Amino acid sequence: MAELAFALAAKLIERLISIAFEEICLAWGVKADLQRLGRTMPTIRDVLLDAEEKQEHNKQLRSWLQQLNDVFLDVEDLLDEFEYEALRRQVVRGSGTTRKVRRFFSRSNPVAFRLRVGHEIKDIRERLHELKDDKNFANLRTVHHHPHLGDHVRENRNTTHSFVPASEVIGDDHQGGDNRNMSIIPIVGFGGLGKTTLAKLVYNDEKVVGSFELRMWQYVSVDFDVTRLTKEILGSALGTQISERLSLDQLQAQLRDALKDKKILLVLDDVWNEDRIKWSELRDLLKDGAKIGSKILVTTRNISVASIMGAVGTYINLEVLSFEDKGQERQHPSLYEMGKDIVRKCGRVPLANYIEFNSRVLINDWMAHGILESREHGDMELEDVGELYFKELWQRSFFQNVKYYYFFYEFDMHDLIHDLVQSVAQGQSLIVDSAGTKGISENVRHLLFFESGQNVSTALQKLNKVRTVAVERCENIDESFLSTCISRFKYLRVLRLFNSPCELLPTSIGSLKHLRSLDLAGNEIITQVPNSICKLQSLQTLNFYKYVNLEELPRNMRKLISLRWLELTTKQSSFPENGVGCLTSLRYLSIWKCSNLTCLPRDTSFLASLHTLIIGNCEQLDLVMENYQVIPLRLQKLWIQGVPRMTILPEWFQGATNTLQVLFIRDCGNFEALPEWLTTQHPYEISLARA
Repeated sequence: MAELAFALAAKLIERLISIAFEEICLAWGVKADLQRLGRTMPTIRDVLLDAEEKQEHNKQLRSWLQQLNDVFLDVEDLLDEFEYEALRRQVVRGSGTTRKVRRFFSRSNPVAFRLRVGHEIKDIRERLHELKDDKNFANLRTVHHHPHLGDHVRENRNTTHSFVPASEVIGDDHQGGDNRNMSIIPIVGFGGLGKTTLAKLVYNDEKVVGSFELRMWQYVSVDFDVTRLTKEILGSALGTQISERLSLDQLQAQLRDALKDKKILLVLDDVWNEDRIKWSELRDLLKDGAKIGSKILVTTRNISVASIMGAVGTYINLEVLSFEDKGQERQHPSLYEMGKDIVRKCGRVPLANYIEFNSRVLINDWMAHGILESREHGDMELEDVGELYFKELWQRSFFQNVKYYYFFYEFDMHDLIHDLVQSVAQGQSLIVDSAGTKGISENVRHLLFFESGQNVSTALQKLNKVRTVAVERCENIDESFLSTCISRFKYLRVLRLFNSPCELLPTSIGSLKHLRSLDLAGNEIITQVPNSICKLQSLQTLNFYKYVNLEELPRNMRKLISLRWLELTTKQSSFPENGVGCLTSLRYLSIWKCSNLTCLPRDTSFLASLHTLIIGNCEQLDLVMENYQVIPLRLQKLWIQGVPRMTILPEWFQGATNTLQVLFIRDCGNFEALPEWLTTQHPYEISLARA
């Protein structure tokens, strides 16, 4: 919790001092109030990393951190409200509305807004000062860097030593000889899968015990400190406690002597290190003088760790271990037999309970909650940053059974990992199922309703800080539930009603000024969507997929100036003006099952920023644009399916020649061939399929 609070505090402080934010707060006359708030937060932020290390054994400190995190989230809500007002003003200026009408248009009376916001800032500052005066704060020390991050400077980071392996000296007669002495065998898999259990079976096997002159076991964890590991491995080799007074040079000399001319087995359990230099330093020390046939057995959750440690194309992957895996049987026959026995006993995967997920939904939720930061990745698009985050978690075995479908990933999350996430969240997330909402905390921020068997609207009455409401397969979720969410949760950022039975959307949905993701996919009942949705200037994701009875899209969609992701289905034959074609922030557009649609938007402003375009099952659609000038596009992924009127790829797609990466054309019975300008360029991932 402390680490999460530290990251949130750092982000909020940055927002408080940003130039753009100063312009907003000057307009509302609250700059001085926010500056005082900004001076308080860094002092608290700098002790949070010390709190992280101490909270495990201090229940009162954990409670203090929870209260602090709640305050930080309230600060974020406040700053988001200012940013929404800035976006709303931008829309009003763009409409050419006169000043008198503009003041009337404002949903926030300036004086009332100033008084309300001033009161909120004062309340937040008082809560922060109260937490700062708490005895838990007084017992914490200032730490400016996280001890597990690369920019943290430890006392022993710059410690030097005299050892250089002979193989590192250019021209030495022994160069390269030591590389054959010791092999690395990683066991890769997510937490709880049985990596350590398998390593213990190997370590204690009678054949293994008789094959090595020296066996050592070392638990590594996140902190890959070479000095600490050297001392502890030496202690394991000698079977004794090592003096704290020994220098790194002395430790290394003693370890080399202890390993000299011995065939060794070393188990490094739970390795997270991805610093190749750190590993090389320890590896060179271990392999120096060891006999041929020595081995290091490594357990890790991360495939990249196995690569860094020099496991040349081979590792034990417990996730895919099966009786038919003959490749692993040939590489490591003894490990294979032991692993096969584990697989037999546990039914292939222990604790094999999984939850279904989709990377598109996950990344959009991350984006909605402000988790994605593009500046740290060279100003990449937020969606691309989200995919990097996803792949990093995948690589660290947080996700399993990952399948790629050209545009997104489907994956499972092991219930052990899910329980870990819930533990870190400390009551901020809640799954509501048939057991109901008994004992629900008032500080819950994220709600997932899953097969709920009760009237849940009543249970929501005591909540007001919820940021996420997601509904899956709840037949009793109706308009009253939706109205309750809108009236109670003014800070709602994600609203997802998948396959909901609602017959209408209330116009009050336009009051959710913080809403960034509105996913209403799968509703086959609703015929009208209120135009008040166009007031949601913070909205980034809007999903009307499979709205097969939707008569028309909301008017003035051009006002959704933050919209990046749009999936739609409509019965309209054409797009209205001031609609989809004007969405210049759009990155992803899916047009699906629009059976009456005959053409794309006449205004093609949306094409300039689009990265992904999906068009499917639109029988009347003609993709040819008259009088269109080919301009450079940023389109990377194009999916066209079930568009029988398309005979050739329209000329305007030529603007994406240098950016297109994936092209998928399917069930287009009259499509003839790819144009020459496309096939002669750099290779694409192309799939052409007919019904």
